[in-house]
Amino acid sequence: MDDRYGSDVLAPGWREAAHKKPPTVLATRDLVVEVAEDGFCGAVTRTDGRLVELEDRRGKKRLFPVGPGFLIDGRPVVLAVPAKAAASTPARTASGSFAVADGRARTARPSRILVEGRHDAELVEKVWGHDLRVEGVVVEYLQGIDLLDDLLRDEPPSAERRYGVLVDHLVPGSKESRMAAAVEGGPHGRHLKIVGHPFVDVWQCVTPRALGIERWPEVPRGTDWKTGVCRALGWPHSTPADKARAWQRVLASVSTYRDIEPALLGRVEELIDYVTA
Repeated sequence: MDDRYGSDVLAPGWREAAHKKPPTVLATRDLVVEVAEDGFCGAVTRTDGRLVELEDRRGKKRLFPVGPGFLIDGRPVVLAVPAKAAASTPARTASGSFAVADGRARTARPSRILVEGRHDAELVEKVWGHDLRVEGVVVEYLQGIDLLDDLLRDEPPSAERRYGVLVDHLVPGSKESRMAAAVEGGPHGRHLKIVGHPFVDVWQCVTPRALGIERWPEVPRGTDWKTGVCRALGWPHSTPADKARAWQRVLASVSTYRDIEPALLGRVEELIDYVTA
């Protein structure tokens, strides 16, 4: 039936119902507001802590505490201080350098970086890919340093086309160090730079910490290194596909230069500097 008297006038909230809460407005620059208490009207010029500065049409400036007590177009509002914008921090690439804003790849230079295998190339790309695209440096893999002589003969380096070469296991007395010395002492040595890391394989350039292991396993001489590592870590290792999946697992553990051994970091930076000089 009809309730001719309506709801209970003494129900909770009856006082608030008669007073609608004014909206909150951010005190942004050039917002025009009026001070309800004395009628001063002006545009917001700045905020300072919990204070807002207003400037009227004659250029007079006054400070008021933010909060209630202001009008916009004659309607009450509550002024609030805008949140400060977070300081703009330049983004960094995986290699730790500052990222270039547009990120557009530069036309490839004649100079290039040569690495021994596909895994070396993929690791360099993951960490230094942005830097290399910005600099226009192409990374090619040789499928072994044994093929370096053939490449140099077919496409000799020059002052305009320099080669930076990254070699695995470049330690005194190794086969790789003897081959590198022969190439550097040959006819093409003037326009190339050969550097390397001391590890048997580029997998070891990824820190054990990044991979979640205590250390890289010791592999007995005469055993294929990747096979020995996979076996020691309990990973499948019977087929080339098993080793390919193992490498993807290693590569996936790398997100920044902090996941790479310093012995590789410095050498790649050297080569980038050399071919872009």
